[in-house]
Amino acid sequence: MTSNFAELHSDAEPLGTVSDFVNEFIEAIEPRSIFEGFSKQESELLGAYLECFGVPRNSYLMREGEEGDFLAILLTGKAVVIKSHGGVDRLIRELKTGEVVGEMSLIDGQGRFGSCVTTEPSDWAVLDRTSFYALLADHPRLGNKLMITLLKLSTSRLRGTLQKQLDFDSTQQIWLP
Repeated sequence: MTSNFAELHSDAEPLGTVSDFVNEFIEAIEPRSIFEGFSKQESELLGAYLECFGVPRNSYLMREGEEGDFLAILLTGKAVVIKSHGGVDRLIRELKTGEVVGEMSLIDGQGRFGSCVTTEPSDWAVLDRTSFYALLADHPRLGNKLMITLLKLSTSRLRGTLQKQLDFDSTQQIWLP
C-alpha cells in the first residue's frame, strides 16, 4: 500500500498494517463510540486496509487547505486540530486515543478543513482513498458500515458546530434568519 500520507510525511516511521497490531488497534478504538457496533472480526478485517505510522512530536499530520487522500485514527500519543481564522490559529479540539481526523477529505477530495498537529510522539492508523475503495469492493458490508460510521461522525460534528454557533449568536443577541 502507498498513500499520500507516506509521501507527505518523510519523518513518519512506517510500522506495518494494523493487522500487525490488531489488539492495540481494538484497544484504542473500543472506548470510542464511533466504532461501537464493530465486532472484533470486523475490526481485524478493517485492520488489513490500514497502515500504521509513528509520527514525532510537533509534526503536522495534515495542513489546512492541502489536498489529502486519507483519514487517520490516533492510536497512541496526543494531537490537536487547529483552524486558522483571521490569521490566528484557533484550537478546535484535542484528539483522544481512537479519534478520527481527515475523514472529510477522504470522502469528498476537497482540501483539508483544518490542521492536525502532534503534541507528543504518536502512532496513527491511516486509511487512504485507494484502500477505502478496495475495502468497499472486497467487503461491501464492512465498507458500507464504515461509510455510515464516517457519515454519522461528520453529521455529529456539524451539529456540534451549528449548536456552538447558535449558542454564540444567542449570547450576542443577534438574530440570523
